[in-house]
Amino acid sequence: MKNKSTKKLVLAALFASLCCVSTMVIQIPVPTGYVNMGDVFVLLSAWVLGPIYGGAAAGIGSMLADIFSGYAMYALPTLLIKSTMAVVAALLFRAVTKYSKDTNARIISALIAECIMVAGYYLHTALITGSLVGAMATIPSNGVQAVFALVASVALAKMLNRSHALNLT
Repeated sequence: MKNKSTKKLVLAALFASLCCVSTMVIQIPVPTGYVNMGDVFVLLSAWVLGPIYGGAAAGIGSMLADIFSGYAMYALPTLLIKSTMAVVAALLFRAVTKYSKDTNARIISALIAECIMVAGYYLHTALITGSLVGAMATIPSNGVQAVFALVASVALAKMLNRSHALNLT
């Protein structure tokens, strides 16, 4: 593609689709329920596309997964949480790569982004239930999701870098 903004727009649409489909389809059973691959592509979209396009792709794709899966009440919070995750991950990744190795930057940015996810869904649940204590029940399953996404996204980014499939650095 000749135009960089066209390429970014196409990649953003691709990552939005990957966020949506991987959230809905790829579900791995764990003791706390299941984890999905959605956050893996939220983080990859941030690292590949940066804060604006990555944030839009992550938020829109994840929001659509909620709508298509029958969880429309989570659509707006998901849009805000996943977009924020991607924006923060992209900005932190850019900042940390100036002082550290690529993998360390990915781990740090993913860790902070996943903490935003856990805190965001905790706060959303606290608001709709009116119980800060009751909302703590969301933390274990979202924590497992966060750890899975961190490990899987960093591993997938390494594989994509080695294959030169995407310009991740």
